[in-house]
Amino acid sequence: MTYATQADLEDAFGATEILQLADRDRDGVADSPVIAAVLARADSMIDSYLGGRYALPITPIPTVLVATACDLARYWLYDDAAPERVRDSYQDAVGFLKDVSAGRVLLQLPAAAADASAGSPAYSAPDPVFSSDTLAQY
Repeated sequence: MTYATQADLEDAFGATEILQLADRDRDGVADSPVIAAVLARADSMIDSYLGGRYALPITPIPTVLVATACDLARYWLYDDAAPERVRDSYQDAVGFLKDVSAGRVLLQLPAAAADASAGSPAYSAPDPVFSSDTLAQY
């Protein structure tokens, strides 16, 4: 499951910027494998931070994780030439993930449905060997 899509990247940063960054073969179309690779890398990084605190995959995906995945992917699309504002967004995204991992920030996720049998322990045992009747004989 991906946290963000190419459409999310284009909505966040503009189709022109994503085209300029992801059109590696210069045919006027953003290369899907390039975008898929950076989005998968972002997913992996997000999962590595959140996996110790939340059950994966996270569903539904909070908007903040979509934005975080977009910031990470955009940074990696720039390779080694990321402008300072893109680098700052990347560092903010990593800081956010560290805060979530440490429990300083909590994701707003729907509560898990409660199990109908939850709340009291279930047990079964054989009939007792000793009872007030059997002990009275001694």
